[in-house]
Amino acid sequence: MAERLSLLMPSLSSSSSMASTSGVTSRPLPSPIRSNKTSLVAPSSLPMPSPSPASSLKCRRTSPLSHLFLYQKRLSVRVSSAGLSSVTVTKCFASDPDQLRSAREDIKELLRTKFCHPILIRLGWHDSGTYNKDIEEWPQRGGANGSLRFDIEMKHSANAGLVNALKLLQPIKEKYPGVTYADLFQLASATAVEEAGGPKIPMKYGRVDVSTPEQCPEEGRLPDAGAPSPATHLRNVFYRMGFSDKDIVALSGAHTLGRSRLERSGFGKPETNYTKDGPGAPGGQSWTVQWLKFDNSYFKDIKEERDENLLVLPTDAVLFEDPSFQVFAEKYAADQEIFFKDYAEAHAKLSNLGAKFDPPEGISIDDSPLKEVAPEKFVAAKYSSGKVQ
Repeated sequence: MAERLSLLMPSLSSSSSMASTSGVTSRPLPSPIRSNKTSLVAPSSLPMPSPSPASSLKCRRTSPLSHLFLYQKRLSVRVSSAGLSSVTVTKCFASDPDQLRSAREDIKELLRTKFCHPILIRLGWHDSGTYNKDIEEWPQRGGANGSLRFDIEMKHSANAGLVNALKLLQPIKEKYPGVTYADLFQLASATAVEEAGGPKIPMKYGRVDVSTPEQCPEEGRLPDAGAPSPATHLRNVFYRMGFSDKDIVALSGAHTLGRSRLERSGFGKPETNYTKDGPGAPGGQSWTVQWLKFDNSYFKDIKEERDENLLVLPTDAVLFEDPSFQVFAEKYAADQEIFFKDYAEAHAKLSNLGAKFDPPEGISIDDSPLKEVAPEKFVAAKYSSGKVQ
């Protein structure tokens, strides 16, 4: 006969929708005795529940907040007539692949209704952009570990306004507790790029979440658009993460999406002809005319300097002023295909920075796509210049 046991982590409680994790405790689990073989052997004295051959071997959780921990190991127990039990461990991963795929579809619907592509990209970037390649220990090294969900990090000045992105994603997180915050942030960021017409990002998942606010990085690791020496500042920040000049310029191209809001960043006009009617909350100043379309117009517009309604920060202008940056900026302004290729590689690299993956090689969700009929492609750019194209 066959018996199957699921070992579960205790549930967590929270007094707020932002899922505070203070005071979390875990219940110790019995440790089976390892034999010299690949299986585990438990003594006959190990208590066994009554037989239930129809029970499943699914990974289970006890609460929607157990995303703070990995999927638990599960034991498949076979009871022999000799009174010994052969116990086989099957490892479950940080995020459930099926839930990741379903969450991606919900994110696409969110993008279609809320026009939130830019802020979701920024959320993913800021969670991973705290990485320091000179620190080996996790999570002290920073990076894509879901720490941005905690108030202490969300209140860093560079993260102004990102609480709105977290609020948008929170219902999806609660619907799919088998997806870590670290994965959800990066999934949303990559999906937003792709749904806005950008390149397919070669993503992998399985990022482990940090579990307490004490594991958040200190403030000051993210870029500052108003730094007195823009080129030096960009290199200091991005070299710390292991990026090259090419990566810096390619990633800067994501400013083809979005707007800068004066009340959040201290930069930009209150509104322009391109932003006064939204979509979403009206106002702010965009880098491009069609600020919900991912293309290479960011580089073209900076180079041509032809529209005072468009934003050009010091860290934008320096891409055509610094000799090393300029090589790539000119190339991307002239050839969108090259920009897309380099951007996709740099975005994927950024999304993996500092992450601890389980399994170590990561999880792909593109090899077994959902079989549902895909909705008609939504062209967000039609709505980003105040009129339908």
